[in-house]
Amino acid sequence: MNGKTDIKDIVGLASRLIVGGIFIYAGYLKAVSPAEEFAYAIEGYKIVPAWLALWTALILPWLEIYLGLMLATGLFTRFCAAGASLLLLGFEALLAQAWLRHLPVLSCGCFGANGSYSLGGEFARNIALLVFAVLAFRFGTGYSLDSAVDRRD
Repeated sequence: MNGKTDIKDIVGLASRLIVGGIFIYAGYLKAVSPAEEFAYAIEGYKIVPAWLALWTALILPWLEIYLGLMLATGLFTRFCAAGASLLLLGFEALLAQAWLRHLPVLSCGCFGANGSYSLGGEFARNIALLVFAVLAFRFGTGYSLDSAVDRRD
């Protein structure tokens, strides 16, 4: 950075904080709840066996928390924004296949056992998050730990 505030840096920072914050929040809600609740939501998509749903329910919340923390602080920003984008694309694929197969998904599992929107509402929210993740990838290195390390060099 050259000392002057650029709108791209502000957009990148805001995008990092939005995606990172939501990932931290969603991961936290799932991490403090019994893993079986989230595993049950994963099983509702009918694409993995129960044992894999339980392993996913144990691992994914912590992945979301760590990814969210690193993205919010701007540590390995581009890598974390790409990882968040890939996760969001995977979530979109899950939601789309459930909608196309007319599966009776009562809770998407996005925020643990807490209430959720319809599959269409969750799909739209994930699209918005994906836009922010792409903005974080493109412009998110300003006001980050990455830029602080770069300035030291």
